[in-house]
Amino acid sequence: MTRILLVDDEAAIRRGVRRFLEHQGFAVALAEDLASARRQASGGDFDLLLADLRLPDGEGTALIGEFPQLPTVIMTSYASVPSAVEAMKSGAIDYIAKPFDHDALLLTLRAALRSSEQSQERPASAPESAEDCGLIGQTSGITTLRKQIHRIAAADSTVLIRGESGTGKEVAARAIHTLSPRADRPFVPVNCASIPEGLVEAELFGHAQGAYTGAVKARAGLVESAHGGVLFLDEIGELAPAAQARLLRVLQEGEIRPVGANQARHVDVRLLAATHRDLEAMIEAGEFRADLYYRLRVLEIRIPPLRERMEDLPLLAGRFLDELGARFDKPGVVLSDEAVARMMQYSWPGNVRELKNALERAVVLSEGSRIDWEHLGLATSAAEPRGQPGSLNEYFRRFVLENQGRMNETQLAQALGISRKTLWERRQRENLPRPSHQ
Repeated sequence: MTRILLVDDEAAIRRGVRRFLEHQGFAVALAEDLASARRQASGGDFDLLLADLRLPDGEGTALIGEFPQLPTVIMTSYASVPSAVEAMKSGAIDYIAKPFDHDALLLTLRAALRSSEQSQERPASAPESAEDCGLIGQTSGITTLRKQIHRIAAADSTVLIRGESGTGKEVAARAIHTLSPRADRPFVPVNCASIPEGLVEAELFGHAQGAYTGAVKARAGLVESAHGGVLFLDEIGELAPAAQARLLRVLQEGEIRPVGANQARHVDVRLLAATHRDLEAMIEAGEFRADLYYRLRVLEIRIPPLRERMEDLPLLAGRFLDELGARFDKPGVVLSDEAVARMMQYSWPGNVRELKNALERAVVLSEGSRIDWEHLGLATSAAEPRGQPGSLNEYFRRFVLENQGRMNETQLAQALGISRKTLWERRQRENLPRPSHQ
């Protein structure tokens, strides 16, 4: 059995991740700081170290040099992603940003194990199919998607992944990486929408010392950090025009030039990009470069929305309930027949992400082992016949406008059964800016 040492100072994270990983067949030992991790790593036979970047008595990266034989994955907040990328240069195999999806965590750990000697001794721990990489379902749309991913994973071409918010575009990107010849090299995910416009170029391409106020030392960017591996640019449609031009040079010449630097640097990265936006319309409006679009769209896949593969819903729900039951120590939790019937009629505007969020809420709130419709907390106005996106948009607009004066963004997202990222994306599409007092 694969043994993992999990190091995190937050007890809730330690408990939740351990339950999930044990349910997946791993043996997990816990440590809350560097001192405890050192004691256990010195006396234990572990296959992988999963450590938080920030710990009470230092940085988790300190363990990399002390236990170089132990493959290491670093956990970090999105704000500290550059630091985690630096950790990869020090010997960490990969990093994952909090808050993370459990499927993403599992893919990251499996890829890390696959690249180590321990994983070669335990071939069962490596994913064998796209379904093992989180692409769950049996409908024609998802079956076709799995076949496409198997075919394109072996290539080294750029891929444009299209789909609505919450459909699982990053899961598909990680599946391509995990099944590709670059699986033992870094997978660097970047959400273009989350980087302030003024920092996009420095974050992606790095900067030279003194390039701007506060640049006290040179720093590599996220593109260079993916050297040899895969760079995943989520929400590519949000990339600023200047950054689009620089990215085009990376694709055409295989070179980057850090902000303020005189010399270009060679990089070898496979680029995967994803968007929910209509890039063709953006090109017509002058908001996206046509030459970059064609460079990105060498290969293209589409992730079907949940409403187009509703027959997969019971399978998805069963998988998520197994994971959530292990995470919250509620094994055997099931959906009532009424809940399943009403879920099959629900429109799922937030797609698979909304389904998973609703089930997590239900597992937490339900007192017994049965989940009823009311436990899911779904907006009843969205439980309309599928295929009416206009009415769903109207409901979203009305709900946000009526409640944003008394709810913050987190409360609004929870009430709608979507993530804050999805709420932000839908605000952009519906042209609903946040109130100035927020």
